Amino acid sequence: MKFVLISPKNRTVYNFRGDLIKEIISRGYEVIVTGPDSIDVDKITALGARFVEIPMNKNGTSILGDIKYCKNLYKLFKNEKPDITLGYTVKPVVYGAIAAKFAGVKNINSMVTGGGYTFTAKTFKAKILGLIVRCLYKIGFSKANNVIFQNSDDLNEFCDRKLVKRDKCNVVNGSGVNTSHFLPTDYPQTTTFFMLSRLLKSKGVVEYLEAAKIVKTRYPEVRFCLLGKYETNMQDALSKEYVETFIADGVIERFEETNDVRPYYADCSVYVLPSYREGTPRTVLEAMAMGRPIITTDTNGCRDTVIDGKNGFLVTIGNSSQLADAMIKFVENAELIKTMGEESVIYCHQKFNVNKVNCDMINILGVS
Repeated sequence: MKFVLISPKNRTVYNFRGDLIKEIISRGYEVIVTGPDSIDVDKITALGARFVEIPMNKNGTSILGDIKYCKNLYKLFKNEKPDITLGYTVKPVVYGAIAAKFAGVKNINSMVTGGGYTFTAKTFKAKILGLIVRCLYKIGFSKANNVIFQNSDDLNEFCDRKLVKRDKCNVVNGSGVNTSHFLPTDYPQTTTFFMLSRLLKSKGVVEYLEAAKIVKTRYPEVRFCLLGKYETNMQDALSKEYVETFIADGVIERFEETNDVRPYYADCSVYVLPSYREGTPRTVLEAMAMGRPIITTDTNGCRDTVIDGKNGFLVTIGNSSQLADAMIKFVENAELIKTMGEESVIYCHQKFNVNKVNCDMINILGVS
């Protein structure tokens, strides 16, 4: 029996799907992973999977490039004859399903890990791209046996837009989090806020920076940390010059990407993600597992991680002053950090434990 995972980025395979891959292998399947380049292949093969490089520009708009990607997937499926395929994010979902259907694969699965930039941005270019993406989604979903969403808001929106038939849709609680790997730790003495994200407008980085500046004027001792890389090929990427003005002014401390984010969660009091939209944000789940209260936005995916007032606070998208107010609650009421952090752990174990999520995934995928 063969299972093919169609991935847009190698890092997401071992970070987000590693436990699922190991579970599928334990059930007697050979797992083949496709990825766009040769970065970190050793970390994928260490899971027990076989890797096949199929070049793909995740954010590119080349029609010829996408046709070539689809054709190469088709060749792989014809040669390997997989029993089950699973693609996630737009291009693997669309072209993976089309290629699998034409190659005769009987069990084709697609996962939507969030609406993304084209569902949130309001520019003319984003609206045009959004129209194209929705048309492609509709085609890809028509070829799939199952479509998996990470929150019910996305499922309802995609069905209401008539992009997919409701009877083939399923919901799981994100990618889950390994609660044996991400364990609660003590809190730092200085109240510290932390955000981990690509430096994009749609992730709410601007609001985080502006809120940090507001809080710093009243409580200069509070720390604000930001971990993430500068993007160059994204429509909503923030410029390095913009972000580094906040660093130069002493508002935030920025860190580069790392293979182990646990020390950064351990060094913070509260985790913040003011994103405009998510599937289910994995960073929030990791922070919850490590006992951190959460401040996030009342929007798709994000709102599912917080019981407002119990394990954190929900704020309005794009509202930096409201975000600052939520931060100040923790500064002025330090006891909330521990009590809400403990609630995060409980909620995380109940809803987002990776073993529970993977059990649901296995059932949906039909892995025997």
